[in-house]
Amino acid sequence: MSERTIALVTGANKGIGYEIAAGLGALGWRIGVGARDRQRRETAVEKLRAAGTDAFAVPLDVTDDASVAAAAELIAEEAGGLDVLVNNAAITGGMPQTPTTVDPATVRIVVETNVIGVVRVTNAMLPMLRASASPRIVNMSSSVGSLSLQTTPSIDMGPVPTAYLASKSFLNAVTIQYAKELSGTGILINCGCPGFTATDLNGFSGDRTPQQGAAIAIHLATLPDDGPSGEFIDDAGAVPW
Repeated sequence: MSERTIALVTGANKGIGYEIAAGLGALGWRIGVGARDRQRRETAVEKLRAAGTDAFAVPLDVTDDASVAAAAELIAEEAGGLDVLVNNAAITGGMPQTPTTVDPATVRIVVETNVIGVVRVTNAMLPMLRASASPRIVNMSSSVGSLSLQTTPSIDMGPVPTAYLASKSFLNAVTIQYAKELSGTGILINCGCPGFTATDLNGFSGDRTPQQGAAIAIHLATLPDDGPSGEFIDDAGAVPW
């Protein structure tokens, strides 16, 4: 990676996303802070800059085609390209959320952000990533999306929202397909699980800090050129699909 590696982190205004931006910024990278909310976005950029990170604001709604296209144009103009994309933005859709009671509209909204949003942003940024010397894509997933873990009788996944859980399984499947298509291009794409991290996504009930949750994304964003692609990883290693 060059000294001026450019990264975009979606959902970077708070929680794990903010800590990913801070961690990559500490490496001397220039960071695009992608977020929908203007005030939270600007506040995050100011805070990152105060800590020494070369950060710039990227207005970004991952569910909106025009917003994503505009974000790609802004990054090209502001930074001249993109080396690393971290797809971190996600929603749960609220709780409780059992399969027999969930509103189909909730499933649609969650998938629109957590899966289709990732596809939308990734495809918009691919032209710049293809031009990078060491392009990386990190999709923030979760072990709750693991079909293997979900179907292991001795493992209790807890009261996980149905739409959110399914969206992460969907995201994992999409990531595998990207890895297959992009094989040989130099673009490494992987899923990372941050662990049960205390954020507003789960009412701050997790047992890990956002900084700890961000570590896996930072690891995957800085993989060497001969690093893995199409894998699902947490701090301990491979997560079963």
